Amino acid sequence: MDALHWQRISPLLDALLDMPPDARTEHLAVLRAEDPALADELQRLLALEAGDAGFLDSPPLQLPAGAIPGARLGPYRLERLLGEGGMGQVWLAARADGLYERKVALKLLRPGLADPRLRQRFDREREILARFAHPFIARLLDAGIDQNGQPYLALEYVEGEPITSWCQSRQLDLAARLDLFRQVCEAVSHAHANLIVHRDLKPSNILVTPAGHVRLLDFGIAKLLDVHPLPVEQTRTGVRAFTLHYAAPEQIRGEPVTTMTDVYSLGVVLYELLTGSKPYRLKRQTDAEWEEAILDGEPVRPSQAAAQADPEATRPYTPARLAHALAGDLDNIVLKALAKRPEHRYVSAEALSQDLLCHLRGRPVSARGQRMGYRLRKYLHRHRWAISATASVLLVLLAALGVVAWQAQRALREAARAQAMQRFVAELFQDAGTSANTPIDLRSLLDMGILRGERSLARQPQARAELYGVVARLRLGLGDYREADDLLQRQARLLAVLPEAPASLRLEAATLRGNTRQQLGNPAACVAFMQPQETLARQEEQHLPLPAAAFFNQLGRCRHALGEDATAQHLFARALALRQREGDDAGVAETTLNQAQLQADSGRPATALATLRQGLARLQKAAGPQHPQAIEMLRTACAVERTLDDLDAAVGDCRAALGLAQALHGDNHRATIDANRQLAALYLDLGRLSEAETIFLDATAWLRARLDPNHPDLARAYNSLAITAWERGDIARALRLQQQAVAGWRQSGNTGLLASGLFNQALILHGAGRDDEALAPAREALRLRQTGHQPGLVGDSQRLLGEILWARGEHGAALAMLEAAVRATRAGFGPDHSHTRRAEIALARARALQGDQGAVLRLQRLAQAHGDSLEQRKAAWLARAYAAALGCAQQPRQARLALDATLTDMQLALPEGGALPREVQQLRARCGAPAAG
Repeated sequence: MDALHWQRISPLLDALLDMPPDARTEHLAVLRAEDPALADELQRLLALEAGDAGFLDSPPLQLPAGAIPGARLGPYRLERLLGEGGMGQVWLAARADGLYERKVALKLLRPGLADPRLRQRFDREREILARFAHPFIARLLDAGIDQNGQPYLALEYVEGEPITSWCQSRQLDLAARLDLFRQVCEAVSHAHANLIVHRDLKPSNILVTPAGHVRLLDFGIAKLLDVHPLPVEQTRTGVRAFTLHYAAPEQIRGEPVTTMTDVYSLGVVLYELLTGSKPYRLKRQTDAEWEEAILDGEPVRPSQAAAQADPEATRPYTPARLAHALAGDLDNIVLKALAKRPEHRYVSAEALSQDLLCHLRGRPVSARGQRMGYRLRKYLHRHRWAISATASVLLVLLAALGVVAWQAQRALREAARAQAMQRFVAELFQDAGTSANTPIDLRSLLDMGILRGERSLARQPQARAELYGVVARLRLGLGDYREADDLLQRQARLLAVLPEAPASLRLEAATLRGNTRQQLGNPAACVAFMQPQETLARQEEQHLPLPAAAFFNQLGRCRHALGEDATAQHLFARALALRQREGDDAGVAETTLNQAQLQADSGRPATALATLRQGLARLQKAAGPQHPQAIEMLRTACAVERTLDDLDAAVGDCRAALGLAQALHGDNHRATIDANRQLAALYLDLGRLSEAETIFLDATAWLRARLDPNHPDLARAYNSLAITAWERGDIARALRLQQQAVAGWRQSGNTGLLASGLFNQALILHGAGRDDEALAPAREALRLRQTGHQPGLVGDSQRLLGEILWARGEHGAALAMLEAAVRATRAGFGPDHSHTRRAEIALARARALQGDQGAVLRLQRLAQAHGDSLEQRKAAWLARAYAAALGCAQQPRQARLALDATLTDMQLALPEGGALPREVQQLRARCGAPAAG
């Protein structure tokens, strides 16, 4: 069978094979009336398939010859098949001629479609498509015909997901979907400006990258295929170079295509993106039914399709809510794009995108139905000359008067508010300097400011609302989260009765309140407060880019705290784009920091570290080497390196953060105190107990003089001192301090910090042999951590609880808990992390104590598995000590020698001792005295 004949018959055979027997018979009857020979041949092929289901495994036309992994086509080497269709195949290929290295998507056309003049056409098409330089279009890199006559196209290889499935899997809201779709319109408009019509727009040709950017594929392919087109019959038996479900009526009729043909296809994609379904409802899914629907059928209104949809397909909305959101503007926009006649559609993809932007901003759209308002406009148009003169004069006068009155009223309000605020601040500081012989501290001054403001600004509620926000922001900086929350609640009550309050004040209020609720450990409340204002932020992001960016950034932090990482990433990306556009260097650094924290918490610490390094370099280049935001970025890098067991690098970054804080703020500033405390925690890991304790004592004294007794930051200081005391062996002091930390964190409501405090409390009690007391805090810590989204921390709690249960003699429950700990730490930290090793060591020891010789060997292997990191070496020492202690009964002398050698190694690295050397010393003591001589 030759290529041309197979090209004609193959899609018809595929369609018949997909039909039930009754539909096949009916379809063949229709074909037989048009082409009896073709129908007979198809019937013979169907009979062959019935007798041998594998007869089509080797097609009569090989597609294309020689296309196997490793094969060479022109300068490219094929690696793996990406996809296959009626016109050819798409391969992942690499440049193989040594000129440069690049992965490409190599499209191989069927040899039967080749033409002696195809190379000339390829060259001309390559020149046209080379003009594309758009971020949302996958570029055509090369085109040619190899030495065997095989035509190929080399395009930019895009790793992405079709736009419809990308949006559905992430449950994006309508605004986010429309933003993505407007990227598609922008790409199509760019192509149209370069005199290229796509002709085959569909979701599989519109990919979204992991970063959330659109890439449009397959530009120019239809042109390549129809330069000298094969005869296309005006029936369903013809060969098509487009996808039927997304084709415009003029394509079905075989009429010339225009840019408005692409507008129709965009309308189908938009319909599917919004509703999850196609525009037409068919009784039978046949090509004939589709052609009839596209040519003559009326599409179902998107809102009606949404109301009847499966609830799973409309997430994150319910069908009723989605139908309500689509009714009106979006219904009209989509149906205008799907108009049967090209002249009734949008004149361009850009016009479609502009209407969508108007909808997003709450402005009128051009797509309107023929209702009373439409007929009234027609009437006015017919009598425009008689009406226009009078209407114009009246309109100008009314508009001028309205604008002048509005501006005057607004100016008076703003002036009065500014004067009131200025007078209030002046009087406040005047009283602060004369009202007492002793200086007033900042908190007292803020309390005085609120009392005076409520009196002096009693008749200016908007100014009073702004005052609450300013003082709340200062309270947040001091760590007074509950006081800040109380002020913001008062502000919210004022704003509820101030419909004229500016959007900037509403956005700042929502951002502050969300931040406060997050600091209090309640991210769900943060989202509940902020979510109703997200529409306002999207509407105002062009006019108020920095307040909108701060809003998106804070909402992203709260979404991240709830484990909604995909939504958080989208919000961070939106905030970053606005801040980059406005040149807000500090804001860009803040959002980059949040993105890195998201990456670290989702199990990608190496990626997080790279993001931090790049963000810090950009900040230092734009704002100089001593920007305050760099302190927090260096501290976060230090924390990430600590989780990676890279203590040396962590110490370097923490010292850099401390040095910068001292240079910018001096020694007596909160930023310096916090950086120094973080460095002290590293000293504790390194066994430098005296240095760590000195820093912790100084920091605690500084915080105690400035914070409430149960402040969460003071509780953090008590926690650090407790761990230091435990490392030194002062169990009574460690427990007393740890109980203070737990009490402070429990009162603050921050479940993450409370879980850490309870974990440390159980750790100290377990180390002291008080396992009955350790059981309750260990179980509560595990329960709290299981409500979060950090499997590594869950695994740590499971490991500690398993060790406590084993010590209590509950061996079955202990083994189950230790096995779960190994799985969780591997998932959260990775297979080679020190925390994973500690879980594996605890499990191996428990099994070895039950007589499992395989577990003994496992302990010995873990004793040898360590790298350069001190934390890895600590795990290896513990495994070596456990393995040696197992031999105390049978080979006491060898066991004691091994334990003594382990203690010697530990003393060299940890001269001040610590909890781990103390545990090994206890094992050594239980093994007995060394033999005489």
